[in-house]
Amino acid sequence: MNHSLLVNSSPNLSPDSETPSTEISGSANPPQSPKKSLIVTMPGKNFWLNNQLLIVDPRRRNGVILWKRYHAEFAGPGAAVGGIFDQDCRLMIPVGELQLLTPESADERKRAYLIRRQWVQLTRQITSHSTPAQRVQQILNQFLGFFGAETISRMLDETFALLVEALAMLVGVSHHTAKRVIRDWLEQQS
Repeated sequence: MNHSLLVNSSPNLSPDSETPSTEISGSANPPQSPKKSLIVTMPGKNFWLNNQLLIVDPRRRNGVILWKRYHAEFAGPGAAVGGIFDQDCRLMIPVGELQLLTPESADERKRAYLIRRQWVQLTRQITSHSTPAQRVQQILNQFLGFFGAETISRMLDETFALLVEALAMLVGVSHHTAKRVIRDWLEQQS
């Protein structure tokens, strides 16, 4: 039997505190939106369901940005999440309508590990661009192409500061650079 976990809206609290914050930190502590949003925080070590390995549903356009201490990773459809890979995850940001599945066999787990590696390699290719603005634009283009402008615009409306910081951490740039590129894109959409 294939069990799944559908991530729903939950209050947006900092992993280190019980109070929402809207500050851009520029550090490993994620900024938070005061609104109710799709962010799932890690209140303790049992965030990944007792270190259970899960798989991002490969039949949906969904994924998750995994906020770690010094960087962020993106895991798209078919990728393994949780388990030993993400013990240091502080926060997860669903992209699209995230659904996580429990692998049924060793072959499913192996395939999910390989797909996670492919998502990491794609991010590495994006970070090979020499200028920070190009890296942000490239990751934004990837997200827009895969999830669509409507999904990305909705996410930016709900959690602008958090998403800007997460995208900056994904491609290794300052949040100021990410904010400028994203604001330029938003102005073009108006």
